[in-house]
Amino acid sequence: MEASVGIQRARPRAWAGLDKPHGASSARVPPASSRFAAEKPPPQRLVLQGTHPWTSTDPVRPAVLKKSITLLTKLSYFRSGKSILFGIGNNQKAQDVLPYLDGRCVYLVGMMGSGKTTVGKILAEVLGYSFFDSDKLVEKAVGISSVAEIFQLHSEAFFRDNESEVLRDLSSMHRLVVATGGGAVIRPINWSFMKKGLTVWLDVPLDALARRITAVGTASRPLLHQESGDPYAKAYAKLTSLFEQRMDSYANADARVSLEHIALKQGHNDVTILTPSAIAIEALLKMESFLTEKAMVRK
Repeated sequence: MEASVGIQRARPRAWAGLDKPHGASSARVPPASSRFAAEKPPPQRLVLQGTHPWTSTDPVRPAVLKKSITLLTKLSYFRSGKSILFGIGNNQKAQDVLPYLDGRCVYLVGMMGSGKTTVGKILAEVLGYSFFDSDKLVEKAVGISSVAEIFQLHSEAFFRDNESEVLRDLSSMHRLVVATGGGAVIRPINWSFMKKGLTVWLDVPLDALARRITAVGTASRPLLHQESGDPYAKAYAKLTSLFEQRMDSYANADARVSLEHIALKQGHNDVTILTPSAIAIEALLKMESFLTEKAMVRK
């Protein structure tokens, strides 16, 4: 799962090592003088209600089928109007993308630890969107504080069922940036929900992911935490296996943001020193390219 990450005011930091410990608060109240104050979307009520039949063999049916949980957007709302990490030109780039988005949601997909939460919050900030982390919504829906604990107490299938339900509910909303879990792409039904918006794949080299995850620990990563032995070697091997299973699914995304490509454009090959703002800028460029090309085809 992707840990919650806050953006520091002091200065932009590199891509690696941005995660806070699990459970740390990342919410920030936007100032009254927010540049986008006039564009602030009205509060949206996210009601997690089960309406789909489930095929899981797990003996416990998804908790969302038993209860509805109303979450106000303010619980995960993250936007300060004038971005600390973005210059005026890049805020303008976000404004250029908005007419093409036309209120559609943006879904970030990619491997665990790829920075979807960090980058997603920046994109939400400059687009004037609200931000949600799908893993956090699943945790709230089932009343369990972490994905790792959900896996332990129930099963991966139970988590995936609830994840699909969360994505279904989000797909009926507008003006959201959603950071999805690393495995959300494995279910075709999830793509039917996410394709109602724009999907963006954050493609990060596996060795960089393994180093990052090893540095912050695997306790919150249930698909990695059971592995024993050298932390980096085990993490890299497991990530490689997971990526081989998922790479075709990730490739379904509308736009691909390659950290290797960003590093090369900057004249180096170390993706771990890339700032989240640089990744978000590339995401905006890729989004604009996809959306403008799609608009031209329609004409």
